[in-house]
Amino acid sequence: MNLPDRPPLPRGPYLLCDDTVRPELPLAEKAARLLAGGARVIQLRMKHTPPREALAAAREVVAACHKAGAVCLLNDRVDLALLAGADGVHVGDEDLPPEAARELLGPRKVVGVTVRNAAGARAAKEAGADYVGVGPVFGTTTKQVPAPVLGVEGFAVVVRDSPLPVVGIGGVGLANIGQVAAAGAHGAAVVSDALLAEDIAERVRRLLAAFDSGVNGASLVSAP
Repeated sequence: MNLPDRPPLPRGPYLLCDDTVRPELPLAEKAARLLAGGARVIQLRMKHTPPREALAAAREVVAACHKAGAVCLLNDRVDLALLAGADGVHVGDEDLPPEAARELLGPRKVVGVTVRNAAGARAAKEAGADYVGVGPVFGTTTKQVPAPVLGVEGFAVVVRDSPLPVVGIGGVGLANIGQVAAAGAHGAAVVSDALLAEDIAERVRRLLAAFDSGVNGASLVSAP
């Protein structure tokens, strides 16, 4: 059961602030541009940032998110999430087990888990997760994923059978985020499509609008 001060995961685009995409741009600046576009949830992913820099960046990004009224999650790093005061974490296939993340974070933080199917979503719920990231929905070049592409129809089946809110992951951008929303997703993770845009804030605004349009047209899409 959610406690009063445990933030709900906002519905819509789930923006990643990633140190591997446009590495010349500071993480805090990436986050600022995402938030300027109206981002409601940001996952900070730092695979190549040294620990001291990562902690400083996490604190800065978390503070900016909270000032903007957005939820900030840390990818994998439960330690940084605790030290920076983040709203929670997202753990993947090779990260800390969700049970351990929940044990360390306690009941008042958000825990998200990457899964590949509805069975994984059910296991994640038992482990104490609040939501699951499911994919890859489409092919992606941002991250090597050892799992087959689901496609929109396969993704919709997982959404239908999942006991937790589902965030679509893998290859999501402006061209297809509406399809992910129409398939019943609670959110859609976007990395390169936002961060590589000439105007990041404007791209986020368009992603938000496209997701909302997909939700409004959801009756036109049904899982087989």
